[in-house]
Amino acid sequence: MVNHVKPLLIEKLEVYTSSHSCQNMEIIVILKNGKGKKCLNPDAPFAKKTIAKIMKNQRSVR
Repeated sequence: MVNHVKPLLIEKLEVYTSSHSCQNMEIIVILKNGKGKKCLNPDAPFAKKTIAKIMKNQRSVR
């Protein structure tokens, strides 16, 4: 699990919220150019800021 990924390297961000079958939030970062995936620590400041920014952008698009 990593705490930070350079934003320029991110192709896609997948957020899986906690559910009845898994109590942990998971954030998967898919890197550009097929360089793989990273599991991002959901408690890291970078993850929290990134998720907040995405949520804000989604609200403004609607």
